[in-house]
Amino acid sequence: MPHIREFAWPDYDRVAALWTATERDVLTRAELTAKLTRDPQLFLVAEVDRTLAGVVLGTYDGRRGMILRLAVDPAYRRRGLARLLVAALEERLAALGCPRVNLLVLPQDTGALRFWRALGYLPQPDVLCTKPLGVTRPSAAASDTLLP
Repeated sequence: MPHIREFAWPDYDRVAALWTATERDVLTRAELTAKLTRDPQLFLVAEVDRTLAGVVLGTYDGRRGMILRLAVDPAYRRRGLARLLVAALEERLAALGCPRVNLLVLPQDTGALRFWRALGYLPQPDVLCTKPLGVTRPSAAASDTLLP
């Protein structure tokens, strides 16, 4: 039976290895420290027989919850572990008064879309816009060519 609990710093290397094994970007210790100052109870790990088998990272800004990443070790997939992690995170978000949870899925990731839809998450026609901060901005002439 899986044991789901909050992330603790001794888990970091195992979590980083799991993210790497599942082709996710690894959050640095500094990034994770900043995230955990806000809502540490929304970073959960799942252990099966003392093996870190899955993680889910969420956040809540006081208005909306966000599932930032979910990863399950390939050796432990198809056992309901992802569903358990998501359910545990949803319970914690609800306890904080969170009325809605959002997440991002790439449109070509049909397996992930099926998984999330089975849990009641519905695709929305939103357009994701992103802007990296701390990077040199393009000149005005160059940015004009990017606009339609």
